[in-house]
Amino acid sequence: MRPEQNYIELFNANRALIDRGSAGALNGLRDRALECFNVFGLPHKGLEEYLHTDVREWFSADWGMNLGRIDMHVDKAQAFRCNVPNLSTLLYYLANDEFTFSQTAAKTSLPEGVFIGSLREAAGCRPEIVEPYYGRLADMERPGIAALNAMFAQDGMVVYVPDGVVIDRPLQLVTLLYSPVDIMVNRRILVVLGRGAQLKLLLCDHTLNTGGFLTTQVIEVFAGPESNLELYDLEETHNANLRISELYISQDNDSQVETDYVTLNNGQTRNSVFVTLEGRGSRLSLNGIGTIDRNQHLDNMTFVDHRVSDCSSNELFKYVLDESATGAFAGKVLVRQDAQHTSSEQTNRNICLTRQARMFTQPQLEIYADDVKCSHGATVGQLDEKAMFYMSQRGIPEKEARMMLMQAFVGEVIGRVALEPLRDRLNRLVEKRFRGELSKCEGCRVCR
Repeated sequence: MRPEQNYIELFNANRALIDRGSAGALNGLRDRALECFNVFGLPHKGLEEYLHTDVREWFSADWGMNLGRIDMHVDKAQAFRCNVPNLSTLLYYLANDEFTFSQTAAKTSLPEGVFIGSLREAAGCRPEIVEPYYGRLADMERPGIAALNAMFAQDGMVVYVPDGVVIDRPLQLVTLLYSPVDIMVNRRILVVLGRGAQLKLLLCDHTLNTGGFLTTQVIEVFAGPESNLELYDLEETHNANLRISELYISQDNDSQVETDYVTLNNGQTRNSVFVTLEGRGSRLSLNGIGTIDRNQHLDNMTFVDHRVSDCSSNELFKYVLDESATGAFAGKVLVRQDAQHTSSEQTNRNICLTRQARMFTQPQLEIYADDVKCSHGATVGQLDEKAMFYMSQRGIPEKEARMMLMQAFVGEVIGRVALEPLRDRLNRLVEKRFRGELSKCEGCRVCR
């Protein structure tokens, strides 16, 4: 039996329970999601964009799901205490997929019109900020996890920032995975920025115990005209964690979006990013770091669609792979006929520290306009032997020299992080990772 059939039968048998644990627009999308999932199914290695990641195999296991919304009794405040110097975030949690506030965030007054909260609750009490957007960007008519996620997702987070509003303090959403048994978690995140709105959002993935987790995550971002968004996604989980995430971004006129993926510790991860530049003058910065070892696997896929003129996109992804780790990067930039004066640059650089490490890279450009400036490139190599020799001649031990070269290699990506306290902290976390130490946020009791 195909794994898809198991999930279709599970959905049909528990539809009333799923709807009862959710609300509004989430429930309204499930019938169409079921139809799409039945037709297009799960991704498989026969598809070019999933050539190096066997996602279908992930779903073959007998995963549990908390469809009845059973309380897992996770004390978020005790489990996670993040004290990143000078970051001063408004802190929120997703315990598996259930949204809650930290005490500080709950007591903080937000600018008029701003809504930050549970997607399930917003679908019931604030449908005007959910229904026009939920499910509009996520593409369910293709092999992926958007349809499966829409079938089972019951909660998540929504951030709505109306026209002209600037949220000065960064928002931090900490996802805490916990279960006494192996579990599958399906969560949604919806971000809507009005004209001229500004937001900084940090997503942190953590695991509370060593059990097996499979997470499907779908994020939809609507960046209105002249808006500014900084979106950071930090994964620091463990070897038994499976994560498949799809991020969809729509940018309107003169909007500016920076997205940074940082994978410090994981099991097997697939991140897919789909960006549509729909308004003139929109700008995108899309970056990523992967530091993986043992038998860890990281696959980042990006698709940037330039639909109109005078837009720019800049991508930089770097991986450092040790032991038997495997990495994959596939990036495609599409420049349509009307997208004159496009500027696009895509770069993927990788270092394999052992003969067993493997990296697969596939940068692509598809251009139909004639007045553009576009480039792409990829390299896979090892640490610079000349630089290692130079440092050894100056008395630097080999282990320290290797760490310094790796730190310098990823430093270019970290340097693009606009949020200075986070940029400083990432430099320290990456250094600890390369030294073989456990990567931990200061004061965090979660990271393992």
